[in-house]
Amino acid sequence: MEPVIDQAFAAALYSEGDAGLDTGASLLAADPTADAELFRRGEEFVRRAWERGWQPADVVRVVRRELDETAVGLAASLIASETGRYEQLPPRWRSQLDGLPAASPRNRPDRFSYASALLGLYRLLLRFPAIEPVGPPPGASPHGLHLPPAHDEPRMLTRIRALLAKAEATGFPEEAEALTTKAQELMARHSIDEALLAARTHSKEAPGACRIGVDAPYETAKAILLDAVASANRCRAVWNSDLGFSTVVGFEPDLEAVELLYTSLLVQGTVAMTKAEAGQRAGGRKRTKTFRQSFLMAYAQRLGSRLAADTARVTAAAEVETESEAGVAAPHLLPVLAARDMAVTDTAERMFPETTTARVRGATDLDGWTHGTAAADRARVGGTGPEIHDRRRNR
Repeated sequence: MEPVIDQAFAAALYSEGDAGLDTGASLLAADPTADAELFRRGEEFVRRAWERGWQPADVVRVVRRELDETAVGLAASLIASETGRYEQLPPRWRSQLDGLPAASPRNRPDRFSYASALLGLYRLLLRFPAIEPVGPPPGASPHGLHLPPAHDEPRMLTRIRALLAKAEATGFPEEAEALTTKAQELMARHSIDEALLAARTHSKEAPGACRIGVDAPYETAKAILLDAVASANRCRAVWNSDLGFSTVVGFEPDLEAVELLYTSLLVQGTVAMTKAEAGQRAGGRKRTKTFRQSFLMAYAQRLGSRLAADTARVTAAAEVETESEAGVAAPHLLPVLAARDMAVTDTAERMFPETTTARVRGATDLDGWTHGTAAADRARVGGTGPEIHDRRRNR
């Protein structure tokens, strides 16, 4: 006779609908001796997700989108338990684990509900597809995959993080504008310094990648914003609209800059959008969804040109500096940057040989577009129909 846990899995994990979950949960709730094995099997499912290219933040993001907070807490429990067995973890994993939500206690609120939620989570984990890895899974050989150096955060990034935090917190648009502009300038200069250092030392560093969540609602506008931030910081972003994230490819200092700036600009844009929307609603209008969509589309597109202009300005100034240093065997900046751009493009094309470039539907709300453009001008870092790279295969 099959063990209870195998009977429960046969009923719940390989069938559709709630009936199978109820049957499986009933079997498990009636047999406390299956508890340890039930959890151990869950760790195996999580391990399979790592082998398919997933990372802790990715798993939590999809579970939250597809299930509920109870399942998110259960996923956090499994992730913490499974990753606790490794002496060393891949880069970026420690910060993702530190950000896990609170773990859900076992067998709460009752054995049946707990088993049902756990089986629902396992059913989802089993259906995770293989995705492009952005680093090795725990315990695997790093051969062939880029590993950024393990070190403390550079002082420059600490300064940038502080500037963006102040920009998010201030209630004065002019101050936020100045702080965010300064942060982007520091990012561009930091990228240039790292590129020149790599050229002088003949570094073998290769581009890497990270994933950044692009959550609903208004995910298209958010993906466009992330693409703009990535492009301005010498990275490539590829959006997977089905799974709710973009993969950003670039050199490690630039990836860190993209994560910081995108998160900050999204916070600033959301605050500005909420304030503008409140003014519109006070005037009697009710088209909230179209206003927000148009606001964020304008905000993203306007910031794209601002960011590109800021980077070009800093690059031109740095090129003048390096030309003046040519007598001391300093590498010329523009060829160095061009070589890094080519390396990033080649890596992105190897990771994503099949992408589509989709033209996005234009905004339909003039007031939203106007307010979004104004908000982007206030952010100071940095048409219709922008284009973004989507991971979806040609259909």
